Amino acid sequence: MTEEIVEDVYAVVRNDEEQYSIWPVSRSLPEGWYAADFQGSKADCLAHVDEVWTDMRPRSLREALAEAANRPPAEEVVEPSGPDLVSRLCDGEQGIQVVLRPESSAARLAEAIDRGYVHVLVPGTDGGTELGVTLDEAETDRSRADFVAGTGSIQLAGGLTLDFQRLRCAVSVDIATMAGVGVLRRAGTSADATVSQ
Repeated sequence: MTEEIVEDVYAVVRNDEEQYSIWPVSRSLPEGWYAADFQGSKADCLAHVDEVWTDMRPRSLREALAEAANRPPAEEVVEPSGPDLVSRLCDGEQGIQVVLRPESSAARLAEAIDRGYVHVLVPGTDGGTELGVTLDEAETDRSRADFVAGTGSIQLAGGLTLDFQRLRCAVSVDIATMAGVGVLRRAGTSADATVSQ
């Protein structure tokens, strides 16, 4: 059985966050704690802490809350009016740009098609919208593309999910410019995604 050591004299101590405690005067103060100019019995020190430590929140929290209270109110967030992004993208043909990283080339496009996944950018939306399309090989037509010469065009079709909605995408891309037109439709609608050639 261990015997509790009873100290006769304690000091009230405080840290940089203005949190208080008591500490035996016979021991060195732990790092980060400083004497708060009060010594006495354990009971006297605890009573002093109860008297002076009236706000238990750390100093940094009190300062952050005070600063936040003095800040002007944030501007009200205005929800955009009009159709949502999916509805805007599904509204007729859209100009598109194929996105290939790190550089754009006919060879990189061929590799992406072989992998079955292509990124297209619809620049006509606010800030542009980049879509990742999982290609449907049966609906992808490479017959007019010359990937070696970097000429011709290609028809790509596939699916994607945007804002929790499944979409079908069909695009016609000029190999030389990596640009073209595309249409998006909600999956399962009666109008299949087709694009003019």
